[in-house]
Amino acid sequence: MRRIAASLAAVLALLLALAAGGCGDDGAEPDAPDSGAQPAAGPDQLDLVLDFQPNAVHTGIYAAQQDGLFADHGVDVEIQAPGASTDAPKLLRSGRADLAILDIHDLAIAREQGIDLVGVAAIVQRPLAAVIAADREQVKTPADLAGKHVGVTGLPSDDAVLESVLEAGGLDLGDVEKTTIGFEAVPSLLAGKLDAATAFWNAEGVTLAGKLPTREFRVDDFGAPPYPELVLTTTPEKLDADADGIAATVAAIGEGYDEVVADPEAGLDALTAAVPELDRESQRAQLEAVLPAFGDTRAFDPAVLREWAKWDAEHGIVEQPPDIGKTFDFSIAGATAGVGDSSG
Repeated sequence: MRRIAASLAAVLALLLALAAGGCGDDGAEPDAPDSGAQPAAGPDQLDLVLDFQPNAVHTGIYAAQQDGLFADHGVDVEIQAPGASTDAPKLLRSGRADLAILDIHDLAIAREQGIDLVGVAAIVQRPLAAVIAADREQVKTPADLAGKHVGVTGLPSDDAVLESVLEAGGLDLGDVEKTTIGFEAVPSLLAGKLDAATAFWNAEGVTLAGKLPTREFRVDDFGAPPYPELVLTTTPEKLDADADGIAATVAAIGEGYDEVVADPEAGLDALTAAVPELDRESQRAQLEAVLPAFGDTRAFDPAVLREWAKWDAEHGIVEQPPDIGKTFDFSIAGATAGVGDSSG
């Protein structure tokens, strides 16, 4: 039985070899196998961690996913919402994420702490931080914040935002009653526990404006440069190893935001299809507010970044101005002006 099985196996192997070689009746020799042939490569796979739970500011990313823009550029991007304890810089450095959206101040702080990260594209082109007063009649100018009870999250950037707004009114931090409230600006202001709080005007500001007669002091209207609040970030190692994949991802995201600017409702469709638990009406209000901040490019403005670096250091977010030539890579999304001197 073993001999018969071996003979059958030999015949089968011969037939398969002849078929693979394409032998015909003309007796031509089969072509030699191409030992160098490689299987077709699949799309470049990258994990992207958001800065916060999905919301209107992320519509361009979800539009890129829904409309197949990532696939068109040869990448497969998995969008991940951050967990309660997610530390994006550590996820990047450990290789558990390829890209992450960071607040620009968090990028500066991470680098000062020795975590080597680099920004590759701007998600928005202006600050989203503001001081929001609950009663626009009582607080009409920053000077009217004197003696008021103001809440901050406890992040270093919050003190900087509050300080910058107060300085515009001839005040300093000692002129207000400052309380650390974490991320409770909305309930604290609605409950009348505070007169004002630092918050993002595109999210908490929109929610509060629908319930209270608020007044917003957006930080770039009161001393801060128009820095890009949210930055797409990676590691230098990942950038060196997969510059093409990251460039393709940035290009697709840029096209996604272009689509959202041209058709905001389509952007909402993409967002709510991916995250159906979101309330469409509240996200529409947030998108209407933040739409102008998207701008028309994901590129960085080196001149603005130099001013931002100085502002962060002057307001105590970091000890020294970040070196923008090391903090940002201008080869992926480009620069809106000459890079010139890259130092902070």
